[in-house]
Formats: sequence, structure tokens, C-alpha cells
Amino acid sequence: MTKELKTGAVVIIIVIAFIWGFNFLKGHDLLDGEARSFNVEYTKIGGLNKASAVTLNGLKVGKVNDIVFNKTPEKRGHLIVSFNVESDFEFSKKSIVRIYSPNPIAGSSLAIVPNYEGEIAVSGDTLVGEMEESLFTSIGERLDPLQQKIEKVIVRADTLFSGVNKILNDDTIEGVNTSVSNLAGIISDLRTTISTVNTLILDNQQNLKVTLKNTKDITSNLSKVSDSLTMVNINDIVRKAENTVDNFNQLSMKLNSDEGSIGKLVNDDALYNNIEAATKELEELLRDLKLNPKRYVHFSLFGKKAKPFTPNAQQSELIEDLKEEIKELKQ
Repeated sequence: MTKELKTGAVVIIIVIAFIWGFNFLKGHDLLDGEARSFNVEYTKIGGLNKASAVTLNGLKVGKVNDIVFNKTPEKRGHLIVSFNVESDFEFSKKSIVRIYSPNPIAGSSLAIVPNYEGEIAVSGDTLVGEMEESLFTSIGERLDPLQQKIEKVIVRADTLFSGVNKILNDDTIEGVNTSVSNLAGIISDLRTTISTVNTLILDNQQNLKVTLKNTKDITSNLSKVSDSLTMVNINDIVRKAENTVDNFNQLSMKLNSDEGSIGKLVNDDALYNNIEAATKELEELLRDLKLNPKRYVHFSLFGKKAKPFTPNAQQSELIEDLKEEIKELKQ
């Protein structure tokens, strides 16, 4: 073999090794035969790049070949990710291709979540894609609302402190200091008062003991009185009181009725009128007796007969006046 032939063979081997090594470093082994190619569409890829690994059940089965923007106007800004699967493991078109991050430091990768129901996926199919939020993304999403609340709290606190600063001017601070001084004086007075009360109690301790003893005696006497009251037959007292009230009611009913002399005297007008007329006649008789005693009483030492009564003019006038008065009284 000539030297030139040897040199050409070495160059060919180097080129083949370079091509195989380059593809191998890119994640595609030329010796494994033809790989299947799939497409997935995402709105964001979260740090996914070309040559990112593609895993299936945790096993690396391929790599990302290309990432391009979707040129369709309705989906402008969406990203189409093309990747190869070098394994002959079969899964359906319902399988999900998920972007995930193995750890916080490493970049994102693709994980095929296989589904075995339905039609088997073939090279060139577009699969359903989704993105798994990383730890930091999840923490960020949870911290965003908290950050907004903290900002609102800070704003409110700033407003509160501004109001406090407006309130706590020199006059207010001086007033607070004065109030504190007055409070200290009040506390001092309270201490003095308490000390005085303690001294008073100590000085009158014997009197307090006597007072407490008297109070105890009074309580004991009250207890005895209470015991005595409990021994009294309250039912008999109540029964007698009821009988007394019944008797009084009966007496009142008889007084209100026409039975008996007292009831007739109270309720019968005729009896009252008769008594009044008799009283007037008795009054007239007494008056006539005073004026004409000789008409009723005759006294003679020699047995002289009494003269018949003949009223004179003055007596006639007096009798007429009496008659008029009697008529007026009757009216």
C-alpha cells in the first residue's frame, strides 16, 4: 500500500470519526439506526435549549433537535420544539411531553409521560406539551401575592407613621410628658394613702376585732331569730288572719244591707228623717218649757188651782216665729 493511500484512508477515518463524535456529542448516535422525530408546541420553554435531554420513565431516549417560533398568525410567539427519540419504545399520541428541571442548577429537559391508550405515535406527530413549574418558579408565584400584600402593609404603615408624626408634635409631646408627671404624682399620692390606711388599720386593730366580734354576735342572734321564726306556726296565723278578714267582710255586708238597726240607720233615710224630726220637736219643747214653765209645772202653797194658759201677744209672736223656723228646718 502506497503512502498516499495510507494518508487518504487515515483522513477518511478521521472525518468519519469527527462526524460520529460530533453527532454523539449532540446526543445522536449514528450507529443506533434511524430515530423517530416528534414536535411539541409551548407558549414558553423555561430555559429549554437545543441538545437538551429527552427522557422516558427517567431513561434518556433522545435529545432536542430544534426550537423555532410558530409562524401561524393566530399562534404568533408560540414555540415549536422538535426532538428525536432513538428508542423503539412505543407510546400513544395521547402521551404528554413535559418540560421539567432536574435540579435548580441544571437546565430544563423534556420528559415523555407515556400513555398507552389510543393510536400509537409515529415519527412526525405533534404531541401534547405542558410545563412543570420549578421550585423557584412555584416559590415566586406564591411570593408575588405576598409581596403585594407586604407592599400594601408598608404603604399603610408609612401613612400611619406619618399621621403619628403629625400628632406627636412638640405640644403633644409636652402634654404627654405632663400627663406622665401627673400620673407619677397620683401614684405617689396613692402610696401615701395606702400607707395611711395601713397605719390606721394597725392603730385600730383592737377596735376592728371588737367590731368583728359584735358583728358575729349580731349574726348569731339573727340566726336564732330566724330559727324561732321557722318554729312559728305560720299556717295558723294566716288562717286566723283569713277568719278575721272574713268576719270583717260579713260585718261590712251587714252594714251595707238593710238588716239590723245599724244597717237600717246607715242605709234607711226614713229613720234618719224621723230621728231628725224628733230632735226638732224635742228642741221646740225645751224652748217652750223655758219660756212657759207654768204651763208644765204648777206649784201652790194654798192649793190654788192653776189658771188655764192664755198666750199674750208677745207669746203669740214667739209661737209664730217658732212655726216659721220649723217650716224652714223642714224645708
